[in-house]
Amino acid sequence: MRLFLAFTAGGLFGTGLFLSGMTDTRKVQGWLDVFGNWDPALAFVMGGAIIPMAIAWRLAAGRKPLAGGGFPAPARHDIGHRLITGSVLFGMGWGLAGLCPGPAMASLSYGGWGGALFLVSMAAGMLAAPKLSVQLDRLAARA
Repeated sequence: MRLFLAFTAGGLFGTGLFLSGMTDTRKVQGWLDVFGNWDPALAFVMGGAIIPMAIAWRLAAGRKPLAGGGFPAPARHDIGHRLITGSVLFGMGWGLAGLCPGPAMASLSYGGWGGALFLVSMAAGMLAAPKLSVQLDRLAARA
């Protein structure tokens, strides 16, 4: 049941990304081009996701998921070198490629070699991140 719900949620998410145009790299890059030909569509997509999720988190407080287990703990709000480094790297990749993890997965169905190359590069970065994180922690401890 849990895998079915995850598959269904992922399918709905991918469909939403496709229908909203967020799998089109030009759409995302257009939103990031605030001093050029700015396209505000992504702001509406984000608002359409953030507002219902904020309500869902409030309603889920103190409840158990239908598929068992538990809801994840609230995110930490620490601002440190890990958050800053990760945010900068994520933003650079998102701005240069116009893709983030969700649309990158969705783009595999039609994106050709560019989408596949981005997804492989993203996976390599995710695999390298823990080792790089340890090195960054050592550098931060010395400073």
